[in-house]
Amino acid sequence: MLKKIDNSKRAGNSHISILYPGLDLTDNDTGYYSIGRIDHANIHSGAVIKMHPHVNDDILSYFRKGKVKHTDSEGFEEFIVPTRLMLMKAGKLFHHEEAVLEDNEGLQIFIRPGERDIKPEVIFDELNEMYTENKWRLIASPDKEKTKLQLSSQTWIYDVQIITGNSMHLPERPKPAFGYLLYVYQGSIAVNEDITLTKGESLFIMDENISFKTENEANLVLFVTDTKAPYYDGGMYSGNKK
Repeated sequence: MLKKIDNSKRAGNSHISILYPGLDLTDNDTGYYSIGRIDHANIHSGAVIKMHPHVNDDILSYFRKGKVKHTDSEGFEEFIVPTRLMLMKAGKLFHHEEAVLEDNEGLQIFIRPGERDIKPEVIFDELNEMYTENKWRLIASPDKEKTKLQLSSQTWIYDVQIITGNSMHLPERPKPAFGYLLYVYQGSIAVNEDITLTKGESLFIMDENISFKTENEANLVLFVTDTKAPYYDGGMYSGNKK
């Protein structure tokens, strides 16, 4: 199964464009299993998102441009830049504030936790390089042996920069009962020669392998969820809004 989710399906405003993947994939959920919500943000320097709560959300800050100061109720005061990712596991209750120090573009990814009310935790990961060219990079997973950013549900997040003239596939052959959501962060790609995806669009994949290429470079993020695994859909942002 292949299903394109185009930009007409997004919500939000000129600063934050919101993808609720379940709106196009299910009849009764704004998310798709453990993938709750994906925000694509463009926020100017000087903006401050005041201290606010999160409950039962795993939130990955994947910023590709700019610098953001993070302050939270766990006592952290840190900076997020394109080579430094942050995972906030909100659990029962967690507050944080973001101050945009340089013009910022990136994804705020809301993943559903494996269970409710886990202990709040904040994890940072320093990347060796901003992008990996033509090679998938696993940036978050349930397995702390594979990624420093450990999600609490059976969810995996990859990224890649694909360069002109290269053809790529998914990082693994699709597994039964696993859903794959391929998101175009920058650029455009052609999938299987007949599906075009541009910035902000995504392709849902299940039980099929694909190949894709670009006429220019493109930056992609891949979300993988095990549809047989448990998750909690009552999170403040990641939860079901239907």
